[in-house]
Amino acid sequence: MNKIILSLFILSITLNSFAQETDSLKLKLAKEETVLNKELSLDTNNTTDIKFKNKTITIVKDDDGETTITVKKTGNIDEQKNTEASEAFETIEELNNFDDFDIDINKKKHKSNFKGSWAAVEFGVNNYFNNDFSISRDASDEFMDLNTGKSWNFNLNFAQYSINLINEQFGIVTGLGLEFNNYRFDNNITIQKVGGVIVEDATTYAGFNLDKTKLTTTYLTAPILLELHIPIKHDEFKISGGVIGGVKIGSHTKVVYKDSGNKKKDKIKDDFNLSSLRYGFTARLGFEDVNLYANYYMTSLFEKNKGPELYPFAVGISLAF
Repeated sequence: MNKIILSLFILSITLNSFAQETDSLKLKLAKEETVLNKELSLDTNNTTDIKFKNKTITIVKDDDGETTITVKKTGNIDEQKNTEASEAFETIEELNNFDDFDIDINKKKHKSNFKGSWAAVEFGVNNYFNNDFSISRDASDEFMDLNTGKSWNFNLNFAQYSINLINEQFGIVTGLGLEFNNYRFDNNITIQKVGGVIVEDATTYAGFNLDKTKLTTTYLTAPILLELHIPIKHDEFKISGGVIGGVKIGSHTKVVYKDSGNKKKDKIKDDFNLSSLRYGFTARLGFEDVNLYANYYMTSLFEKNKGPELYPFAVGISLAF
């Protein structure tokens, strides 16, 4: 009887141990299945591959929100795992910025870098031609003879608008400017209007020693230029030419003389039969912001039959701004 009870007791312990091992095995299998399912889920749903040149960046995010980043070189068996997040994110950021970079390029393509050479401060000298393109005066207009070295031209071209036509190297340029012409007379005379005609005034200051006598005109100008830029190493050679028009906005004569040892100045404002409107040609050439300029007007300085037939011109240096 005792043997039977002992046998049953041993059998019971054996079955209980087997049951515990079975439950442990089931639990282990269940955990492995859960891990496997999680890995499968991560591989299919939470894994992102980014290919860039010869690298593949793999980003894995698990259910707990943890992110693992690996970088693998394409065609290389060795894998680089768990690289520093900063390096990977920098690469990703560069990739994300590619679209913005393309947008910036497109914007720059539509932004013209063509800039004309009209807007500038210009200094030069004035004179005028006869109708035969001579600067020598004859007996009829000898009183208009100039001291060219002291007949200054000053231009302030304050507004400019440039239109690119071809490859930011050829375009149209226009704008506005102010042109100041000082015609310094070479003789000790000034001019006056007699019978509606400009003639020599040789009597008003007779007996006085004249230090300075000149005619000054001021015009508002506007050009239409065709301009070409030729790249030469790191500079640009610029050539421009076209038409220029002007509207007179002021004129006067000025005489500086001595009377009984005292210095005096007489300034007379008048239209002096000067042409109110004029047109002509203008040209510029040079490198970058430094150019030579020339203006020539086909309109006579004075109105027709109201003064000598003289055609103004000016040449000088232009400093663009």
